[in-house]
Amino acid sequence: MLVACATKVSGPEVFKNYTAKQILTSGETALAKHNYKEATKYFEAIEALYPFDPEAQKGQLDVIYAYYKADDYASALAAADGYIRLYPAGKHTDYAYYMKGIVNFEKNRNWLQKTYTKHSEELDLVTLQESFTDFEILIKSYPKSFYAKDAEKRMLHIRDLLAKRELQTAKFYFDRSAYIAAANRASYIVKHLEGAPQTADALKIMIRSYRVLGADKQANDALRLLNLNFPKERV
Repeated sequence: MLVACATKVSGPEVFKNYTAKQILTSGETALAKHNYKEATKYFEAIEALYPFDPEAQKGQLDVIYAYYKADDYASALAAADGYIRLYPAGKHTDYAYYMKGIVNFEKNRNWLQKTYTKHSEELDLVTLQESFTDFEILIKSYPKSFYAKDAEKRMLHIRDLLAKRELQTAKFYFDRSAYIAAANRASYIVKHLEGAPQTADALKIMIRSYRVLGADKQANDALRLLNLNFPKERV
């Protein structure tokens, strides 16, 4: 009955004669059947009709995933942020941070697929960085979380993606004699993306750029780092 009502009437008022438990159960049933947009109606109704019911908290978690699977990334992020504000030290807040990381990554990937252009310097990497930060907060705040190991793997993947893009951009600037910009982009890899496979190449760009600019101290500092961490590499 609940499913039938939800498909005919929009808005939480259609569920006013049902308990929070009944609505939650129907929402999770829709979720299990991959009816994600339909599922969001149930979870939204619980929050509107029964904001202080124990079932509301579960619905607030479920709706994050439902929005995400329905490709409504803005609503998924808003729901996750809302949950974190309500339960900053909650038992399941780690999941909200985990889903924020997932959503930001997927949003970024879909955007890249649609707008990828020839030169990497034209790409906006903000959402990738946001995803990295979400996973980082999760790991630092909830090191024993069920999601921590997967978040760490995803962070490493994102780190490598960011480093690859930054290195491409640094090379782009270097090839066009924009040495300050090249050095800055390469420096970002060394300072903020520790352990990335592109670190050695980033240091080389820094050394070459600083030499051209006459910044001998910075060039020598970068050279020392290269020799210390990558003794087989040559500029």
